[in-house]
Amino acid sequence: MVIVIMRLIQRVANGKWNELEEIDKKFNEIEDGIGYPPKKRYRSLSGAYDNNVVIVEREWQSLSKMEKLMTKAFLDPEFTKLEKKLESIIEWQKTELYVPHPAFPE
Repeated sequence: MVIVIMRLIQRVANGKWNELEEIDKKFNEIEDGIGYPPKKRYRSLSGAYDNNVVIVEREWQSLSKMEKLMTKAFLDPEFTKLEKKLESIIEWQKTELYVPHPAFPE
């Protein structure tokens, strides 16, 4: 089993940080109930992204575990309502997946 680091990178619209925080509290409740691993949140200070970018990282125990729990979330009606609310808050997003290197040490 190979761990997977998932990095969600989102650009928050100007003036929408407070709305994001309120929605994120609700996401946390749902995700915790489903069994999502803890997340770390970072705000861009310098580099490739401006300071309206938030980066959310999670360490999943495997791709299959990630898929199983994310599928549960996507099927949850409250989760999908929150996702819809993000449309006016998040201007763009991308997801990156990482594995340790080497992924399968000898």
